[in-house]
Amino acid sequence: MDISIVVPLYNEEESLTELHSWIDRVMQANRFSYEIIFVNDGSTDRSWQIIEDLHSQYPNVKGIKFRRNYGKSPALYCGFAEAEGEVVITMDADLQDSPDEIPELYRMITEEHYDLVSGWKRKRYDPLSKTLPTKLFNATARKVSGINNLHDFNCGLKAYRKEVIKNIEVYGEMHRYIPYLAKNAGFNRIGEKVVHHQARKFGNTKFGGWNRFVNGYLDLISLWFLSKFGVKPMHFFGLLGSFMFMIGFISVIIVGASKLYNMHHDMPYRLVTESPYFYLSLTAMIIGTQLFLTGFLGELISRNAPERNNYQIAKKI
Repeated sequence: MDISIVVPLYNEEESLTELHSWIDRVMQANRFSYEIIFVNDGSTDRSWQIIEDLHSQYPNVKGIKFRRNYGKSPALYCGFAEAEGEVVITMDADLQDSPDEIPELYRMITEEHYDLVSGWKRKRYDPLSKTLPTKLFNATARKVSGINNLHDFNCGLKAYRKEVIKNIEVYGEMHRYIPYLAKNAGFNRIGEKVVHHQARKFGNTKFGGWNRFVNGYLDLISLWFLSKFGVKPMHFFGLLGSFMFMIGFISVIIVGASKLYNMHHDMPYRLVTESPYFYLSLTAMIIGTQLFLTGFLGELISRNAPERNNYQIAKKI
């Protein structure tokens, strides 16, 4: 199979039929063999009924229905698990991503041998409350990830080699950082394509701009830490804990030595416990010990969370 198209969605009943027709028209014109995997993320409207109707008419339409709303990352994770195409395309269901971009994305993967190609909506039709946080978010993501050629990390329209999506784990809200996840997995040929962004035709956006930026910033810190120290947390916590413990230990010695020196030379002195530096030193030693133990426990756990991607799927077609 040439292409798998993964479409996560939440309450998009108005756009699904039109989106399917548009995709099918592009696929037929380019003679691609393909499948569409709609992942219904707990919609409360008629989205699932429409997906079932499309499946009854078109066997290459597949569907996954969550029992409740989990978010975009879980939807992509389950969609990736079902994908069989040699090239996997992701796009949003709101008709803001154009299926006309698919042939060129496919060509860049198959002929230019990119591992991942991310869309760049250079001209956007979103409100300022969404575009401004997006610009700040992308600037931060470029700096932290080191992927300096991407302008739009969170663009829903992306293309992947099948090997990429089968070797990365998208969880939590990490869909924003799939290029970073791919890079950490060893897939370094990451490209970008300017894509057409259309104004939303139905309804309103499901995600708030500033809220997305704050959550994205926290996720970026987590991903940076896991990429640097996730396998060896002792390298971070152990080093920091040892450093603080040594500072506290040396400070205690200095406080004690200062008292003994004054006693030996018959100079005025006070009890060690009367010095505030003594308690600061003890605090540093305690915190250092706790950080060291945190690193040790983190080393034992080493990101072992078997239930992290366990989602309740009501139905598959």
